Amino acid sequence: MAAIADPVDKFSILPIKIPGTASYPTAALHEVRVRRNAPKIPTANDSRSLFLKNIPADSTEPHFRAVFTELVGAGRFEAITFEDETKSSLPVDPAQATKITALARKRKRGDIEAEEREREEEALQLPHIWLRGLQRSSSTAIVLLADEKSVQLVLKAITKVHKTKKYPTWGSGLAEETPSLGSSWVASHLQLSRVDKHATQKAVHAFFNAFNRKEKEAAELAKRLRNEPDEDGFVTVTRGGRVAPAGRNEAEEAKRKMVERDEKKKSELKDFYRFQLRERRKAEQAALLRSFEEDKRKVSAMREKRGKFRPET
Repeated sequence: MAAIADPVDKFSILPIKIPGTASYPTAALHEVRVRRNAPKIPTANDSRSLFLKNIPADSTEPHFRAVFTELVGAGRFEAITFEDETKSSLPVDPAQATKITALARKRKRGDIEAEEREREEEALQLPHIWLRGLQRSSSTAIVLLADEKSVQLVLKAITKVHKTKKYPTWGSGLAEETPSLGSSWVASHLQLSRVDKHATQKAVHAFFNAFNRKEKEAAELAKRLRNEPDEDGFVTVTRGGRVAPAGRNEAEEAKRKMVERDEKKKSELKDFYRFQLRERRKAEQAALLRSFEEDKRKVSAMREKRGKFRPET
């Protein structure tokens, strides 16, 4: 049996018992590597998620739900995202719409808009031709748990599994929840490949309707951005130029903001370093000395002038 934790990549190894089948009646152990999720770009759910490596090829969400239920009980497992899962919103969004939306920095969609978007994405999906997908060899996945405590419980349960040798069984308690593989799976694929013409046409029309609508929204947003200066007083440069020249008031306001911003930057940088403070004090002392010398010369000149004065007798 392999070690519990690999010192190189700090993974914990979760052995899963694969039961025998009719074609291969001998049971086997499959090792899944598990560690805390630490992506390059952090997200809000990193503290309560786990990164899995080398998952079985026939992995599904019900399979891992059953495994984690056997480890830490029900209610801890929320969802799993596999490596090969694609996002439907990526090809639907036009490139211009994506750029303009980024420039606009619009607020997040409300709950109603999010529900409408989900319904729209469901409508534009083509009919599925596979009842169940397969993962590539040594694939990865991210498991989302209920909270950070659940992550700690899972890691402790993996350590305990190595001591008790009671490994979770793959596919136990699934019943009819997951379609079976084999000849029936291939036969269902061949049957589903003959898709309904009306359903396919409906999905294609929904796709292009959503695409055209987003392009129209992007064009309207770009038109509005041409006439609205941002917080720095600049107007976003977009394809097609400005619809109308900027007003005099807008230009003066933008110029005033730029001057204020420059003055603020200069004041922040003044006396930022110690040598700048020393040089300023030396300059002030030199100016005081020059002023003192000038005043001395003036006093001397006044005394000389007063000494030469001869009152009339």
